[in-house]
Amino acid sequence: MDTDDLSKATYNGIILECEKYNHDLTLQFGILASNCKDDDDYLNKAEAVIKDWLSDDDFEIIADDIFFGASVDFDAFKAILEKLLTNINQIRKTPMNEREYEQW
Repeated sequence: MDTDDLSKATYNGIILECEKYNHDLTLQFGILASNCKDDDDYLNKAEAVIKDWLSDDDFEIIADDIFFGASVDFDAFKAILEKLLTNINQIRKTPMNEREYEQW
């Protein structure tokens, strides 16, 4: 699927939230959509990636890869990841069939 296929809530809560922080992070979550079958699958995979990053002992190396070697404020990066997890939990409160989607 493409990011255009995500619900408005998922797109706003993940993609746009990442873009506010850093375009390189947006790219990571945009690419993730290509491996997903629907909105819930995307949320599940996004959550798994975030939790994996946060729990990894090599968090600084992961951040270096995500941001292509650019300087990273690790506290701010962790904060945006936590915000994304909060957004995912909020989005899941609405059943997938009740979420709004763009009409193309």
